[in-house]
Amino acid sequence: MSRKRRSIARPDDRAGECQIRKLFVAAATLSLLVGAPAFAAPCKDAKTGKFIKCPPKAAAKAVRCKDAKGKFAKCGTPGAKAI
Repeated sequence: MSRKRRSIARPDDRAGECQIRKLFVAAATLSLLVGAPAFAAPCKDAKTGKFIKCPPKAAAKAVRCKDAKGKFAKCGTPGAKAI
């Protein structure tokens, strides 16, 4: 004797499918609305609390230095020059 499997939302019961669809649409809409501020400018003025244009990032400092002989040396040593 084989038993027939029935799904939770039967094909003749459209109310269950409609509720699931509405729940899915609501969850997708909520995730888009919550995720939108993540794309906003990250720079915020501390005094006014308003978003401002971000200042340009400073150039990276020279990490390597060479001494008078041309060998790599620590940048704090005398005679060392940044490359």
